[in-house]
Amino acid sequence: MFKENNSHLQQSFLTSKVWMNSAIRERLIKSWASVFYNIVFCGIDEKIFSILYCEDNGRPNYPVNILLSLEYIKHLFDYSDAELIEQFYYNYQIAFALGINNVGEMNLAASTLYEFRKKVYQHATNHPKDGDLIFKQFIELTKKFAEKSDVSVDEQRMDSTMISANIKNAGRLALSFDILEQSLKVLPEELLTELQKEFLVDGYRNKMLYKCKGNQIVSKLQEILDACNAVLVTISNKPKLLDLNAIKVLKRFIDEQTDLNKDTESRIVKENKSIKASSLQSAYDEDATYRKKAKKEGKGYVVNIAETCNENNGVQYITDYDVKPNIASDIDFAKDRIPVIKANFELTDTYVDGAYFGKDVEAVATENTVNMHYTDMTGKKPDEDSITVNKFELNDDNTVKACPVGNEPQRTNYNCDKDTIVAHFSKETCDNCEFKNKCCIGEQTKMYKFSTTREAIEIQNKREGIKESIKENSSKRTAIEGTNSELKRAHGLDDVKVKGIIKVKITTGMKITACNFKRFAKNAIENLRKKPALPNIRNLQGIVLQI
Repeated sequence: MFKENNSHLQQSFLTSKVWMNSAIRERLIKSWASVFYNIVFCGIDEKIFSILYCEDNGRPNYPVNILLSLEYIKHLFDYSDAELIEQFYYNYQIAFALGINNVGEMNLAASTLYEFRKKVYQHATNHPKDGDLIFKQFIELTKKFAEKSDVSVDEQRMDSTMISANIKNAGRLALSFDILEQSLKVLPEELLTELQKEFLVDGYRNKMLYKCKGNQIVSKLQEILDACNAVLVTISNKPKLLDLNAIKVLKRFIDEQTDLNKDTESRIVKENKSIKASSLQSAYDEDATYRKKAKKEGKGYVVNIAETCNENNGVQYITDYDVKPNIASDIDFAKDRIPVIKANFELTDTYVDGAYFGKDVEAVATENTVNMHYTDMTGKKPDEDSITVNKFELNDDNTVKACPVGNEPQRTNYNCDKDTIVAHFSKETCDNCEFKNKCCIGEQTKMYKFSTTREAIEIQNKREGIKESIKENSSKRTAIEGTNSELKRAHGLDDVKVKGIIKVKITTGMKITACNFKRFAKNAIENLRKKPALPNIRNLQGIVLQI
């Protein structure tokens, strides 16, 4: 049964804080713990999580604001679960941050923490359209951080970074055996053949991999995939077994790794180059994908974040995040996230690198009245001294009026359906032009032809606009790379220790919220320590600090 936790608002005279030396007490009040209590702990909307519990039956839930705050603290200090519970019991700063009057006042079983995580995960899995509860709380806290710090959210920068999945970097042969082994373990023993039982013998996998020579890998892989296919044949008339997740993974793996020989109805191993990047990378994490970016290989996910970047802000906060398999492009993220950020914050300008540029992104940005600022653009750049397509003068109907030096075409037309602009110039005109070798026209038998699209012209205009403002765009965008580094280095973003995209996204949200709080607390504590004294040196647990 869901019940809000308001007990921390009820003060007591018999608290650990009362017996403290006054100087120590004041240091506690001006520490991160006091800021956390007033802004994060008291800012958690427990009603958001009421959907996880029965409305009118069962025991009252363990306080959500304590459980969620512990998750933030875990990622704030990079604690293990065992360390987190130990700190909860014996660290008074943490107790103080959670509105607890005395050390050891509340008991917490590890299973309670795990059950809360399970409920959050199951809700995200079963109700994807309802939204991510952790993301909803992240937005509410970020708005509070921005308001208390007087941070402007109109200008933001965006960037993505690959993170590794919590999987072993297995080759195709090792992966195929893991898939086979996982499927065999869910079958009733009476269905297993002697060969299949041999696969399950302890040490068989390592022995097979160790003894397999380079020239035997393909044949051994074919052998394992044949065994995988045999499993499907064995249970082909057993729908309950076919519905097991391990068997679904097995079927997906066979489809991705083999081609069907229609003559023999057998499965043939695909060549490495034929395996798609979206193919299964682990027997235990179906969402992880493969990507090679800037000569760096990765198996896992990509995280996209947005962050404030107004130069007048005293501190910058992460305002949005999303997680996708790492084959997702920056364009995919921009299309999805710009409307979300606009809905949550008063976004007017976004600073990104060239990988985010695309026709669809520009359309989404225009629809949401957001100005996109790029530091560069992908694609081949024209020569510095060449005459580019945007230098040709167009009529109102998108036909060509004149070339860059003023020569009119002999004929011209615009195909609206294909968005193509075509113009033909006489040979005499172009052969006598001093800019002939720099022009983007093409020579034909009788004439010279100019051909382009409205999109190509708009791209070139955008490219030239970027060149004019590249210094400002770069200075506002670059710092977000440091934020990605901070999330990985200080908060363990590249070592999430969970599998599956939903769990990775939930964990990412915890880490990013912790990162935002760390920035807020640093700024708030600096302001607090500049003050000679705090009004009403608490019982601070009922007072919201005026930061």
